[in-house]
Amino acid sequence: MTGTLYLCATPIGNLGDITQRVLDTLRDADLIAAEDTRNSLHLLNHFEIRTPMTSYHEYNKYDKAETLIDKLRDGQNIALITDAGTPGISDPGEVLVRRCLEEHIPVTSLPGPAACITALTLSGLPTRRFCFEAFLPADKKERRQILDELKRETRTILLYEAPHHLVKTLKDLQEALGDRKITLCRELTKRFETILPTTLADALKMYESEDPRGEYVLVVAGADREALEEEQRQQYDALSIPEHVAQYEAEGMDHKAALKQVALDRGIPKREVYDAVHKG
Repeated sequence: MTGTLYLCATPIGNLGDITQRVLDTLRDADLIAAEDTRNSLHLLNHFEIRTPMTSYHEYNKYDKAETLIDKLRDGQNIALITDAGTPGISDPGEVLVRRCLEEHIPVTSLPGPAACITALTLSGLPTRRFCFEAFLPADKKERRQILDELKRETRTILLYEAPHHLVKTLKDLQEALGDRKITLCRELTKRFETILPTTLADALKMYESEDPRGEYVLVVAGADREALEEEQRQQYDALSIPEHVAQYEAEGMDHKAALKQVALDRGIPKREVYDAVHKG
C-alpha cells in the first residue's frame, strides 16, 4: 500500500492557531517535508515534535517531488508544511500534489490558517467574489500583463507583498487601476497586527514618510461593473458597425460570430448588423 501525503496548515503568526489534528499528524508521519527546515524547526521544537524533516522548496520542487513520490510509493506517510499557512497556496506544494494525483497516491488536506483568507475577512471589502494573485511577477512585461488584466477585474483582489517592495507595488497598482479602495493587512495574528482601510493614493502618501514593516496582504477593491459597462458602450459608440465587426475579426473571430457579438454588444438585431456591413 502507498503512503498518504498530508497537507498540514501551520500558523501564520500565532502558534496557538495550529490544530490538534495537524499536531497529531506531524508526530505520526514518517517524514515532514518543509519549505524551510530552519524556520520549521522552531515550530516543531515548540511542540516537541521529533519527526525527521527534509527540505522541499521552490528550487528543488521538481526533482525532490520525485524523491518524495518514491517514498510515498514505499508506504511512507509524508506531512507537507510551508513556512506559514496552507501548503499549495503560493508555494511549491502544488507541484507535489499534482504528481501525487497523477500517480494515484492519496492526498488529504488538514485545513487551517491562510493569510489571504484571513486578510479578506478583515478587509471590510466584498468577500463573496474574489481573486488571488499572490505576488505580482518581477518580470516587467509579465507584471504589466497581469496589471492590465486586473483593470477590468470586478472581484475583490488579493495580493501578497514584502515590505521592501510595497511602495513600488502600490504605485504600479494606482497607475494601472486608478485610486481604488484598499485594505493593507500586516503581521496577521501577530502582536503588531495592523488592518488599515484606505485608498491607494493615501497609502502612498503615508509610506512617503513611514517605512513599511512586516509582511503585507493587500486587499484591493474590484472595478465598478457599471463604470466598465459605460466605458465599453462609449468605445462601441466611437466605432461604426463595420469597424466594430472588423475589430472582432482581427482578433480571430469568424465573420458569423463577429456579427452576432456586435449585435449583443450594441443591443440591436443581428439583421441590422448584417445590413450595415453588407449593404452599407
